[in-house]
Amino acid sequence: MTNKNPYEIAVEQLERAAKLIDLDKNILERLKRPDRVLVVNFPVKMDDGSIKVFTGFRSQHNNALGPYKGGVRYHPNVTMEEVMALSMWMTWKCAVAGLPYGGGKGGVIVDPTALSKGELERLSRAYFRAIAPIIGPLVDIPGPDVFTDSQTMAWFMDEYSKLVGYNAFGVVTAKPIEIGGSLGRETSTSRGLFFAVVEAAKKLNIDLKKATIAIQGYGKVGSYTHMYLDDIGANVIAVSDIKGGIMSVNNKPLKFKDVIAFSKKTGSVIGFPGTKQISNEELLELDVDILIPAAIENQITEKNASKIKAKLIVEGANGPTTPEADDILFKNGVTVVPDILANSGGVIVSYFEWVQNLMNYYWSAEEVDQKLKNIIINAFNRVWEATKKYNVDMRRGAYAYAITRVATAMKLRGWV
Repeated sequence: MTNKNPYEIAVEQLERAAKLIDLDKNILERLKRPDRVLVVNFPVKMDDGSIKVFTGFRSQHNNALGPYKGGVRYHPNVTMEEVMALSMWMTWKCAVAGLPYGGGKGGVIVDPTALSKGELERLSRAYFRAIAPIIGPLVDIPGPDVFTDSQTMAWFMDEYSKLVGYNAFGVVTAKPIEIGGSLGRETSTSRGLFFAVVEAAKKLNIDLKKATIAIQGYGKVGSYTHMYLDDIGANVIAVSDIKGGIMSVNNKPLKFKDVIAFSKKTGSVIGFPGTKQISNEELLELDVDILIPAAIENQITEKNASKIKAKLIVEGANGPTTPEADDILFKNGVTVVPDILANSGGVIVSYFEWVQNLMNYYWSAEEVDQKLKNIIINAFNRVWEATKKYNVDMRRGAYAYAITRVATAMKLRGWV
C-alpha cells in the first residue's frame, strides 16, 4: 500500500467495489480514468519584478450525473496522480449524497506560505484564467481545498466574471457571503458530521447523552463538531490538536466554549484545566464509545486498528483509515461511517450555494440547515441499506451505492 500513489489506491478501491456489485467491465474501464486532465503552465509576476512559471492541474473525472465539482489545492507536493484520485473520490462523494454532480479536482504546485498576498492573488487569477476554457457554472464548479479559502474563491469568481463579461457567481462555491456565498457554509462539514454521528448512534442503539466521545483534530471540523455535540448534552471527554491531546481526568465532559477559548489564548488544547496530557496515538485507543478522527489521513492503520476500543468511528478527515485497518475493524465489529458520507456536509452546502446563485435567490441559515440534515439522513440510510445488502463495511457499502448510481446514469445516457 505504501508505495502506491493516490490514483493507484483510488483505482484499487473502485475495482474492489466493482467486484462486489458485478459492475459491467466496459463501465469499469471508463470509470478508471478521468474524462480529462488539463495541465497548465502559467507565468506570475513576483513582487521583485521577476517572472515565475507555475504548474497547475484540473482533473474532471466523470459528469454522468451533472457538472464536475471539486476543490483546488495549493501545495508544494501536488501531483497529477493526486488530483486525478481526488477527482474520482469527489465523483463518489457527490453520488453518495445524491447531488447532481460529478467529480473534479484542481491543484497548483506552490508553497503558498512563501508568497505575499499580492503574489497569491496574481497566482490565483492566472491559474483560473488558464483553466477557464474547461470550467463554468454549468460545466465545472471549483471550490476551496488545502491552503485555499473564501478569498481565493472571490479572486477566482472575479477573474472568470471579467472573462465572460457578467457576474458569474455560480462558477465557484464557498465565496464570502457578500458576493454570493451561502449562510451555513462555514460550519457545514461539522454540521453534516454531527448529523451522521446522530444517525449512526440511532442505528447502533447508542445513547448520546451517556456515551463517551473522543475527537482527534481540533481545527474547524473537529472543534465545531464538539460544539454541536455539546448542544445535545453529549460527553466529549478527549480532544487533540497538532501538538497533542488532552483527556478529562474523571470522565467529566469537556465544554466546547471553555476548550476553544483556552486553545485560542494559548495556541493549543494542551494544559486545559482538569485534564491530563495524552498523545494523538493514545487518543485513538481510548476506551470510549465513539471516536471522531478529524485530523489527517492514515491515522488508523493495521498497526493500531486492533487496539481501537470505540464501537463507532465517524470520519471527519479524508482517508483517516487505511483499507487494511478497515478489514480489522469490520472483523472486530466496529462500525466506521466513511469520509465520503460523514464529511460530505461541505460539498452539500456548496451545492446549495450554487443553486442559490443560479436562482439569484438566497435562503436563511435555518433553511440551509434543514436541507443539509435531510440530505445527510437520506444518504446515511441508503448507504446503511447497501451495507446490509452486501454484508460489508460501510465504506464498501458507500462505494457500491455511489458506483451503481453513476453506472446507471452512464447506461441511461447510452455511454456504454
